[in-house]
Amino acid sequence: MTESPNPAATRLNAILAEASQAPLDTAQTQRFEALLSLFLRWSARINLTSIRGEEGILSRHFVESIACARALPAGISTLLDFGSGAGFPGLPIALCRPEIAVTLAESQGKKAAFLREAVRVLRVAAKVHSGRAESLATNFDCVTMRAVDKMERAVQSAAKLVRPGGWLALMTTTASLPALKAAVERSAEIIDPEGSAATEGGGGLPGSPASDLGAQGWNFNPRTLSAKMSRALAPEEGSAASTAEFSWSAAPLLPSSDDRLLALGLRANQPPSQ
Repeated sequence: MTESPNPAATRLNAILAEASQAPLDTAQTQRFEALLSLFLRWSARINLTSIRGEEGILSRHFVESIACARALPAGISTLLDFGSGAGFPGLPIALCRPEIAVTLAESQGKKAAFLREAVRVLRVAAKVHSGRAESLATNFDCVTMRAVDKMERAVQSAAKLVRPGGWLALMTTTASLPALKAAVERSAEIIDPEGSAATEGGGGLPGSPASDLGAQGWNFNPRTLSAKMSRALAPEEGSAASTAEFSWSAAPLLPSSDDRLLALGLRANQPPSQ
């Protein structure tokens, strides 16, 4: 007898299709079903996120995180989800990109407990750091951030945890991106060009140009962006953008929303010339 598909799994793949994203395969679908079930059970007891309805969880947390996972550049071996909260985008990245060893950093004890249970249930290549991400003495190939408290301040700490030649991936909005980029540029003034912490994993990433992105996602070429987004990404006249530690590209996280972006900052392999 053929087992009927789970309604939530069917809806998740339908939302992915609406967002011009490929559907999940059967194995991935089952693991996302397990994550949804676990998330709903824990949300009944503790405040994991402000979004509690199944439709919102699927469309905002799951689909946006899946899109992020697919758009991350190839060649990433280690990733830090900075201020992971309920595990987005870190857990979906671990599910969609099993070649990446994910560290979920979360300082709130109850949320960290949820993350540990999720890692156990889903059997993903991830570990939980139940403390502030800033305390880590490790650099990563990629650091992700999404809806972190005091994000302009936090992104400065996150930038210091990216290895030379690595990526800072910000799930943000068109309006917020310029301030976040400016904060990263300020932090670049005090980043040790050789990396102030030990590196996580093997050798450095290829120093590919910022337009050569996406294992499975879009080509992040700024020329393809809308005029509004291009203005948001362009440096202000007279700024020292040419000496910034990170070079940036961005595109809509989902085709249906020009406002919500995935911005990728490529950290220079060598310190910028002064």
